[in-house]
Amino acid sequence: MNAERPNGRGTGDEVADLARRAGQLAGWAARTGFALGRKLPGVETAERGVRQVERQLLAELRRRLDEVDDPYHAALTAASAMNRPAVPGKVEASVTLVPARDNHVEPLRAAMAELLNHSIGFGRDRAREYFYAIILRQLTPDEARILSALSDGSPFPAIDVVERTGIGGTGRVALRNASTVGKAAGVSLPDQVPGYVTRLIGLGLVDLDEEVPSLETQYEILLTDETVRDAEKHVKRAKYVRRTIHISRLGAQFWQACDPSFA
Repeated sequence: MNAERPNGRGTGDEVADLARRAGQLAGWAARTGFALGRKLPGVETAERGVRQVERQLLAELRRRLDEVDDPYHAALTAASAMNRPAVPGKVEASVTLVPARDNHVEPLRAAMAELLNHSIGFGRDRAREYFYAIILRQLTPDEARILSALSDGSPFPAIDVVERTGIGGTGRVALRNASTVGKAAGVSLPDQVPGYVTRLIGLGLVDLDEEVPSLETQYEILLTDETVRDAEKHVKRAKYVRRTIHISRLGAQFWQACDPSFA
């Protein structure tokens, strides 16, 4: 059970503090140039220590996000919506949940009550932190790399492979949102880049825009991509719809809050 600390700082502040510590440690390691100085006496040992501490911080952060910021999990704990302890000297409205049967709470209804109860005491900053934490928990490591590559605002080419119809129109989509951003980001699964980009667009972190002529060379390179070439085999006559992707306003705000290199 996550108890409130005597100084009044709750679990949300602890999660934010862990995120800051992990980010500051990663940023410090990058700035001190461990990779360039491994031949110096003792540096390799120090690097292992830094990485170990960083992993511990990130593991603890993941545990806190999984167990605290997940309303479904919180609804199943003893401190969930029906048993929330009162804060001395503070009067708040709360959502009262009626047990379904046999004095047991339905988990989905309890989770919604937990969210509604959270909303009562959340200020602007805490609500934003919670929102970003929920987004962060949905990202894969490759998607985080892509967002990092887009974080400076640079556009990247994107292509849809669609089936050309007999009257010059377009039919079904064989591939959506193929992009060179995956190679630029150094993702582990290049063939999944279209799915990653689609998910990031769905989360509102990335915007899809019109074709940018100055990226012509990158479009040509993208047409030779194995994923694009494979999609061509699934249509009789391929048509390529060119677009660009870039970080969205929400994505930029989210990255600014989560950027591990910022100290």
